[in-house]
Amino acid sequence: MSASISSLRRAVAESVCGLPRQFWWLWTSTLINRLGAFVATFLALYLTVERGYSASYAGLVGALYGLGGVVSSIGAGVLTDRLGRRPTMLIAQLSTAASVALLGFMENPVAIAAVAAVVGMATNASRPAVQAMMADIVAPEDRVRAFSLNYWAINLGFAISSTAAGLIAEHGYLALFLGESALVLACAVVVFVKLPESRPTATTAANAQDTAAPSPTAVSMLTVLRDGRFMTVVGLNLLLALLFQQAYVSMPVSMGQNGFSSADFGTVIAVNGVLIVLLQIPVTRFIEHRSPAMLLVGSALLAGYGFGLTALAGSVAMYALAVTVWTLGEIINSPTQMGLVVRLSPLHGRGRYQGMYALSWSIATLTAPLLGGTVIDHYGADVLWAGCAVVGTVAALGYGLLLRSLPDPAEPVARSPRGAEAQGAGTEDAVAPVATGETVA
Repeated sequence: MSASISSLRRAVAESVCGLPRQFWWLWTSTLINRLGAFVATFLALYLTVERGYSASYAGLVGALYGLGGVVSSIGAGVLTDRLGRRPTMLIAQLSTAASVALLGFMENPVAIAAVAAVVGMATNASRPAVQAMMADIVAPEDRVRAFSLNYWAINLGFAISSTAAGLIAEHGYLALFLGESALVLACAVVVFVKLPESRPTATTAANAQDTAAPSPTAVSMLTVLRDGRFMTVVGLNLLLALLFQQAYVSMPVSMGQNGFSSADFGTVIAVNGVLIVLLQIPVTRFIEHRSPAMLLVGSALLAGYGFGLTALAGSVAMYALAVTVWTLGEIINSPTQMGLVVRLSPLHGRGRYQGMYALSWSIATLTAPLLGGTVIDHYGADVLWAGCAVVGTVAALGYGLLLRSLPDPAEPVARSPRGAEAQGAGTEDAVAPVATGETVA
């Protein structure tokens, strides 16, 4: 028993040690933010159960929420590179706090839809900045571990908030809106007080590689669009994002139609967060140095067939089993995918590349509610869940074909599509982070 405890302590220590202090403040801000992530999770139930709107209307509002994210993804990516990581995060967080609080007081259906779009825009705007800052401050060999720990924080907060929110919602939804607003403000305070800017400068990057080297070639959104391998990864991620979004749109609607309460949904979806909290770190230690192609193929199959199992769910326990399967896919996919995105992103284009990657999630948030709501209304939920299994299979085949020739992690693969530009924009892993902060022993 003592040997097992000692082994566990050693594993935890190896997972968290050696990362810069700035990373841990970023991690803390993520945790605080996710502790209040009530609205997006319960918006569909709020609209259908509390307000009595149809699944199609709930899908429309969810789509407008996603449309806001689509609009902000590219703009936030550009701001992250031009204005900086820290200012972009602060603008996004303050806007989120204000718009979420406002949404709680909206009663007119048109006003609800409009403010939901603003919330989606503000909420999504911080994603490129957070991911770019994390890539800036963490050494290349530690990035999968860092992304995994950050994802662990996201789901630790989510596991707590989803369970609590399901119970709070039984007594009124306004407290959820105001609670999220307050916690996002607290997150902004952490960013303002504790996180310095990490954006690298052209001069610093050139000196880190070669004092005689030319300045890196500018990266534009057109550069990102011309990067065929990266855009294919974005497209495949879109397929998986469409699956994962069904957990927060179609699954609660389906459960509501089958007579389950918001507390039941809170319990079921909390399984996702709890499993990630328990398994993310040990699973990451297992996958950290394995083939990204194998991991992404496996995660796509787990996600697709996990959601497919939802068609067989007739009890809380069966829903929880389906959630368990696709959660395993999510645990494997998230740090692997993020590590791949950073490897394919040039140093001075991280914001734009992260913005394009975030765009795939925003498009999924936009289209998944429309697809899910429409399919449920016209064909039934079972058809939707069967379709999820098909999508997961297609994504797995896509990853298998694309990543067969993926270079070794030691090779610098971040580049723009044309060779001349690659000489200036690539080799990002050879560049030391600009603002790493103090290392935690």
